[in-house]
Amino acid sequence: METNDHYFYVLECKDGSYYGGYTIDPSRRLGEHNSGKGAKYTRVRKPVKMIYAEKYASKGEALRAEYAFKQLTRSKKEQFLSEAGEWDANSEEF
Repeated sequence: METNDHYFYVLECKDGSYYGGYTIDPSRRLGEHNSGKGAKYTRVRKPVKMIYAEKYASKGEALRAEYAFKQLTRSKKEQFLSEAGEWDANSEEF
């Protein structure tokens, strides 16, 4: 049985909005969003940049994190990202 890493990630769109999602391959998914093959929401808000990603042991955990993030108000999302600290996509190993 193949095991995958599961990620919850946050994108910052060109218009300053945030998009939260789930993937098993953050680099590939970011490319999909920027090529217009990602979520409908990001297609008209590109380019997007990945500002946060967290690895989870199971898909369910990652999806719960995504859902919880999407329920937050804008100010709570900003607080979450601020408390998570600076995330450098170039140094993060997927």
